Amino acid sequence: MAGRPNAAAAQAIALLVAAADDGLDPHDYDTERLARLAQQLRAAPEAGPHEAASNEAALDEQLPRYLRHLHRGRVAPRALGFRVDARREEPDYATLVDEAAAQGRLAQAAADLAPALPAYRALRDALARYRAIAADGTVPDWTPMATLRSGDRHPAVPTLRRRLASIGDLPLSAADGPDHAYDDDIADAVRRFQSRHGLQPDGTLGPATQAELAVSMDRRARQIELSMERVRWLPPLERPFLAVNIPMFRLWGVDLQDQAAVAMNVIVGRALNTRTPVLMASMRQVIFRPYWNVPRSILLHELLPLIVRDPGYLARHDMEIVRGAGDDAAPVAGTPGNLALLRSGALRLRQRPGARISLGLVKFDFPNDSGVYLHGTPAQSLFARPRRDFSHGCVRVEDPVALAEWVLRDKPGWTRERILAAMNGERSQAVRLTRERPVVLYYVSALAGSDGSVRFAQDVYGHDERLDRALAARRP
Repeated sequence: MAGRPNAAAAQAIALLVAAADDGLDPHDYDTERLARLAQQLRAAPEAGPHEAASNEAALDEQLPRYLRHLHRGRVAPRALGFRVDARREEPDYATLVDEAAAQGRLAQAAADLAPALPAYRALRDALARYRAIAADGTVPDWTPMATLRSGDRHPAVPTLRRRLASIGDLPLSAADGPDHAYDDDIADAVRRFQSRHGLQPDGTLGPATQAELAVSMDRRARQIELSMERVRWLPPLERPFLAVNIPMFRLWGVDLQDQAAVAMNVIVGRALNTRTPVLMASMRQVIFRPYWNVPRSILLHELLPLIVRDPGYLARHDMEIVRGAGDDAAPVAGTPGNLALLRSGALRLRQRPGARISLGLVKFDFPNDSGVYLHGTPAQSLFARPRRDFSHGCVRVEDPVALAEWVLRDKPGWTRERILAAMNGERSQAVRLTRERPVVLYYVSALAGSDGSVRFAQDVYGHDERLDRALAARRP
């Protein structure tokens, strides 16, 4: 970038200083030294050769690095167990910087490399807002206390009003109410807060709600920064696509206009030992009335001991031991010899299609190394719980009929009525998609909506904590 004019250098330094707007750390790009050099260049009528050369060398090093971080993140996702396809066409950042500087369009070049997902832009706006709240000395902290319910009175209610108003759950006009009454307006604001934080929206200020309310605005801003980093890991996604956000227990089907055309609650893997993996894959088919081929870990650690103790277990649960692969595999008797072969892996266990099957009546198949998929479930009551990590790793969907409608909408004849008939028919049926759909099982603990509201989730798998440590380890 030899011969860079001072105007371009100033634009470049301003860009690096503003890296924080995208959740990046300006200190990573030596901005303090660059700012001093820029000041020297502005102060001198004619920049000396040493100062100009030093400035150019620093910018030649830091600008490409900044653009790469903005485009694809600072940490390799697979190093943290995120099996997302990071392979993408990588620009020559140094050449891009030279060309953009010569044309006076460095800011536009950076904007072009930032993630194009609307979710990223919404998070960027939310980050600025939460940083402003964190810097506002008038926003009161919250210290957890006794449970409050609608109709109660307490001296801490004015503090609660101001805190809820500062984060947008209570109108600003109601922030300075002097009354100590926990009235209906406050209860409604608490419900909005609870809905945004993955809590039961009952309007009661109980221990779980107060724990979330006490989280500092600096920490909320950090959650947004970590979520922005993960969004940068994603390659461009072909529309339409399906996305499951694991810590929010939620699924969205995103259409060509980047709108959520279908959305529903989901159940994901247990945080303790059967976590749903983070990955990208392509959905190829929908299977109505599927067999459940029991994973070996579930067979050995959960079902086989029950089958050995109770000879009637298989029949009561519509299960069978089979020899061979495929749905046409031949069943065999549950003799001690066959149970031994089942334990060794020579035979396998499956559950026959039906209303009681663990997969429900439909399975959404996207081949992946982890062997997970989306499916229905007969256990609908679990969807009413705010925290929904109950599965063995696969994702259970709340409304499989609506999801099948959306997935098969470009397949002629696959109406809701036909889908229901296939789910309740006499045989298994696999329907190939006209076009494979991208599926992303992902993990972000902060999401911003187009209306400016921000949803936060607990770090149920500890991925935020690990990413925070990885980013800290990069610092000199």
